[in-house]
Amino acid sequence: VENTTTQQVEEHEFDMVVLSVGVRPRVDGEALRRLLTLSTTSEGWLMESHPKLKPVDAPTRGVYFAGCVESPKDVKDSVTQAGAAAARAGALLNAGKVTVEAITCAIDTDLCNACGLCVGVCPYGALSADKAAGKKAAVVAAACAGCGTCGAACPQGAITMRHFTDAQILAQVDSLLEKRGEEKVIVFACNWCSYAGGDTAGISRMQYAASCRLIRTMCSGRVDEDFVLRALRKGAPVVLVSGCHFADCHYIDANRQTVKRMYRLWKFLEKQGIRPERLQLEWISAAEGPKFQKTMNQMEELRRTVTAEEIAHTVKVLTEEEEKRRARQAKTARRRAQAQTPAEV
Repeated sequence: VENTTTQQVEEHEFDMVVLSVGVRPRVDGEALRRLLTLSTTSEGWLMESHPKLKPVDAPTRGVYFAGCVESPKDVKDSVTQAGAAAARAGALLNAGKVTVEAITCAIDTDLCNACGLCVGVCPYGALSADKAAGKKAAVVAAACAGCGTCGAACPQGAITMRHFTDAQILAQVDSLLEKRGEEKVIVFACNWCSYAGGDTAGISRMQYAASCRLIRTMCSGRVDEDFVLRALRKGAPVVLVSGCHFADCHYIDANRQTVKRMYRLWKFLEKQGIRPERLQLEWISAAEGPKFQKTMNQMEELRRTVTAEEIAHTVKVLTEEEEKRRARQAKTARRRAQAQTPAEV
């Protein structure tokens, strides 16, 4: 037999051997899992929001676990977890009013031009706008889950994600790359999967390259193209964007916008003479601690291939492009100001 503690094969003599019957997840639970946007382990068991802080809560608000839906358990553990799940559900039902986390979006109507791009990318239909009627974007706060996809898609910068603002994320980028930036890999990690995968790697005491510095976002769809370009412009040799697996996004299908954004960035970098390989995209689930470890080590290996000349060229080219972009924006602002009537001015 295999001793799982010592990881050695041992031989013993017994009068009787009772075999433990293996347990597998239900095969008919896939439809329910997709409906509630629940995460699973590599074996197919449902994953809790946090193994220590929220052991019976699902990542989806209002969903709780009990029994073998999460992992094989005996009766005692199942009853204990059921009691905890019932208590959590009872607290929610007796609250009267449900408090929404303060990570929803806020819209500056002065900046909004009613283009409607945010409406098309919101996976929850929480936004509304009508360009033809001139109706500017509006949000239903109770329906907003705070993924941030709309904030990354807004070309006018009219949408602010509370607690995950552009200024806050860019400040993290600048701070991480302020000193010895060429020695660091910037990693944008989704809160529910890839960042949680890092937690799993840490809990399992898996070692990975210390050069990888994580910036947490609620969803990979929150990662604006400007975040990536800012990191490269500040001297980052490699940037990694990571999130939930393509079909298992916590925010329904928000990470599909991540893929579209990454393809645009890869084309732009190639056009500017910058290696597209320096921008990586990887899907890592909360249960994939070993994959998180492997990916971080691969990023370190890639970082070592980036030369100082490459970094200097990238900084020069992207700085020039940024100056041109700002000049175009200033020119457009002047034209709009000139087009206004004296009364409006």
